[in-house]
Amino acid sequence: MKASQRDFARLAPEAAREARLFFFCGPDEAGAWAALESIVSLLTDPGERIELSGADLRKDPVRLGDEARSSSLFGDARHIVVRASGEEAHDALEVLLSSDVEICPVLIVATGATDKSRTAKLIANRRDALVGMFYLPDLAAIAQTVRQLGAETGLKMDAAMAQKIASTAGLDIRLARSEVEKLALYLDADPGSPRDLHADSLDAIGAASEDDSFGPIVDCVLGGNTGRLATEIRRYRELGINPVALLLALERRAAQLAALAAKLGSRGDVETLVNAEKNARRVFYKDADAIKTQLSRWRGKRLERLVDRLSGLHHALLSNSADAELLLAQGMAEIARAASAKR
Repeated sequence: MKASQRDFARLAPEAAREARLFFFCGPDEAGAWAALESIVSLLTDPGERIELSGADLRKDPVRLGDEARSSSLFGDARHIVVRASGEEAHDALEVLLSSDVEICPVLIVATGATDKSRTAKLIANRRDALVGMFYLPDLAAIAQTVRQLGAETGLKMDAAMAQKIASTAGLDIRLARSEVEKLALYLDADPGSPRDLHADSLDAIGAASEDDSFGPIVDCVLGGNTGRLATEIRRYRELGINPVALLLALERRAAQLAALAAKLGSRGDVETLVNAEKNARRVFYKDADAIKTQLSRWRGKRLERLVDRLSGLHHALLSNSADAELLLAQGMAEIARAASAKR
């Protein structure tokens, strides 16, 4: 089976029942991870969660098969989640498919891969597999999803309010969903007794408030504002912002820059493009100036290296959760210095 954002929700229940292999790819990493969690929630008995990295599988391609064929410590169900980059999981999947032994569900998110990659083609035509391709959504699409989430939880909001939540969540639907759920709880809303969402409620508890949003530090790091970096890192620590959530916001902005750079080409005008995207509501108006600055700094090979650096940093944070805050601070300092350097 193959799926995209448009048909994933329709195919997901059947896939969770019938498939054992799931490969989620495309530039929208947040959407891919949301799809993975959706599948896990639909499994009859997900059981124990085993997490592997693409680097683990690249070093030991046999390990995936061993884990997928094993039972948990007490013989209960399990599922395997793999965070990979590009084709890192290809050889491991090839070894896994060489055996007909029954396996537990294996779910892979592969940044930098597409549904045309070797790994996707390896399983795309199998009846027990689902390949999901997730493109980077624009602001309007995420805002519409936010309004739908609001309706499901009993929150009534206008388009501007939904757009604000979507923007301050960095177009990350997982973060946006979390904000909607917190707001519904705060207002004691449910579908049977809906509540109107106003700016004062959003400012009271939402990550959309100016003080605790990710926006200032994302713009500081990717804009190369090294003079303000120490202040922003201190704020990030004092507020107890989750390092992985902040890194996801950086990754989302990098993905947005990559999409804009593809439209811009080698000779396009940054200001003209960003203004056009803002007028089309694909770029939030408050982010436009910062994105112009960042797009002028991150182009071509520099942008590719940024995406790779953020992906590597993500692996490091998940592998060393105890040191995640320090690792992220060091990584942000390196990126900010690179952004501030003359091209």
